[in-house]
Amino acid sequence: MSDNSQQSAPQAQLLDRADVRVKHAEGIGGSVGAFLDRVRSGDLGSLPVIVGLAIIWTVFQSLNPVFLSANNLVNLLFDCSTVGVISLGIVCVLMLGEIDLSVGSVSGLASALVGVLWVNEGWPVGFAIVTAMAAGAVIGSIYALLFNRFGMPSFVSTLAGLLAVLGLQLYLLGSTGSINLPYESPLVNFGQLMVMPDPVSYALAAIAGIAIFVTGYREAARRREAGLSAQSTASLVVRAVVVTVAVEAIVFYLNGARGIPWMFGLFVGLVVAMNYALKRTKWGRSMHAVGGNREAARRAGINVRYIYTTAFMLCSMLAATGGILAAARLASSSQQAGTGDVNLNAIAAAVIGGTSLFGGRGSAYSALLGIIVIQSIASGLTLLDLSSSLRYMITGAVLAIAVIVDSLARRSRVSHGRA
Repeated sequence: MSDNSQQSAPQAQLLDRADVRVKHAEGIGGSVGAFLDRVRSGDLGSLPVIVGLAIIWTVFQSLNPVFLSANNLVNLLFDCSTVGVISLGIVCVLMLGEIDLSVGSVSGLASALVGVLWVNEGWPVGFAIVTAMAAGAVIGSIYALLFNRFGMPSFVSTLAGLLAVLGLQLYLLGSTGSINLPYESPLVNFGQLMVMPDPVSYALAAIAGIAIFVTGYREAARRREAGLSAQSTASLVVRAVVVTVAVEAIVFYLNGARGIPWMFGLFVGLVVAMNYALKRTKWGRSMHAVGGNREAARRAGINVRYIYTTAFMLCSMLAATGGILAAARLASSSQQAGTGDVNLNAIAAAVIGGTSLFGGRGSAYSALLGIIVIQSIASGLTLLDLSSSLRYMITGAVLAIAVIVDSLARRSRVSHGRA
């Protein structure tokens, strides 16, 4: 059925419009009304974090005009990438209503493995990186085994893993405590200096808009084939154009400084890939189902143990990847890698970004939005030359507000029948 033929067809012929008792959105006004209805019913999506980010940027920019300068934003993107990749793994386990407290230690172990195998043992850097990521996958599979086979709560198993992996990291680094990575190596350049050439960044921004249109068009075509209502081609074009223009403007502004870091591009690429996996694949639908109701998912024929195994393994692998990027950023593997606030920031970013602690609701973009919020707070306070203690207090307050909003939104969804 074509777009025009669907618009001319009586609404009663569309399966999702057959019930006249249900209010359906028509036109731009109807879409706005439907959005407001979703917000009132607790289906907030990324709205709270976007509003919060706008407030944070406005406050810091008013206090220090350097905050939104192109150079400072480029530095912020570099800082977002390492912990952001770790937070992306946290999204996977939080969607199942579980937690991984060892991601910081796993990232530190991966950093130590790269340093020991590459610098001390003389392995090719590629082999060292693959080995570190494989070690992360093995650690995640152990957590999954303890959960699936013995019913050990993930809080306990990953807490034990935090201590064990940290001990292994200290053992590998030995009495020296740190290993300096070759400063002129491609890995270190990737973490500290490498930015996209201007034509590449503009092309990727255009591809993002094209991908949004193609994805929306294919979904609309499938809905029409099934006899369901779908977005018009014109609305899809408008959305794609708006996103493309916005992203191109951001790229143009950042290219006025050093440009878009390749490391941040890798992070965004992982976010896009994870978002596709969670929304467009059988595995992703199973993740939502298991997180929403484990027993119902099992009765529906979903291999629940497999879902938990993949989630824990992905979480630990992404934690290891974040540790490798952190080593590249600092040009060293040290005993301090993965310690401090890495754990808390990775978990806080996923929650602040909108992933529910109750399971079943979340998005890969939660990690992206959440880590930008956290790093924006850190960057703003640094520019104001304020104590790091304030950063911890403000981040903790933002995290508490995010959890409260999530809890209230969940109650609202239950009362409106949207849970």
